[in-house]
Amino acid sequence: MKELLEQAIELGKEEIPLGEVASYIPELANADVKKIGIAIQDMQGNMETCGDVDNEFTMQSIVKVAIYALALEDLGLRRVLEKVGVKPSADAFNSIVKLEDDSNHRPLNPFINAGAIMCTAILKGSIDKRRHRVIELLQKLFNRDNVQIDIDTYLSEKATGDRNRALAYMMKGTGIMDSDIDVEKVLDLYFQLCSVKVTVKDLANMAAVLANDGVSPITGEQILSLKVNRVVLTVMFTCGLYDYSGEFAVRVALPAKSGVGGGILAASKGKYGIAVANPALDIHGNSIAGVRMLEYISDKLDLETF
Repeated sequence: MKELLEQAIELGKEEIPLGEVASYIPELANADVKKIGIAIQDMQGNMETCGDVDNEFTMQSIVKVAIYALALEDLGLRRVLEKVGVKPSADAFNSIVKLEDDSNHRPLNPFINAGAIMCTAILKGSIDKRRHRVIELLQKLFNRDNVQIDIDTYLSEKATGDRNRALAYMMKGTGIMDSDIDVEKVLDLYFQLCSVKVTVKDLANMAAVLANDGVSPITGEQILSLKVNRVVLTVMFTCGLYDYSGEFAVRVALPAKSGVGGGILAASKGKYGIAVANPALDIHGNSIAGVRMLEYISDKLDLETF
């Protein structure tokens, strides 16, 4: 396995010059494009790593998986579907037009920005309680305590988050977001959660839980219910890499979720949780090296879902 990961890293490095770090959030522009890592965990809790596996970066859109899962646990699929759809998108993740999905103006899916903001808005509890509950869930998924928010990235996102504000206020204006919701507080929480710091080892742990029917391979705890885990994996497969999801499904054929911080996690059901990271992104907002590494690993280990 070690040799396989080393080969994947080398292939990933070849792709880095073809990508660019995210700059629309100023703090993300400071990422070191030389940092590249990969981690894979099996269903017995054994992990193999290669590269810069202790390098920290922010979750960004990968946190949408945890937010969506918690919303499903809180409200159930039927009620969540009243607010957020599950349709793939051919537009960018922050596109305004995604609000025009149907007569209810639902966001297309929970993994675009509008959908994730809506899921943040419908979680149970006060804003502080929601933050605590998401962080608590992430700590279980990562199998570690002391999960932290990167304050510099959070403040950078908050200062430049006008498009997300437009999305949130448009949802409130159409009535799909309840009128009594404090949009600014929801957005502030969303910016904080996107700024959670992780390593590829954290994301491999999280992916392994998803690959193991919601059960931690390390502790044996049922972290996500079987039904919620199934729904999350399904939407990851169809929507997890934004408007690149279709091609990714063909090339890699695994449920996955990316973030503009450069991370991608992927789940091979009953086999492995895989995470890759490098901040150079393709035009869709996905780690260009990460996609190549996952394609190689999926092929060599014969992990394709179908």
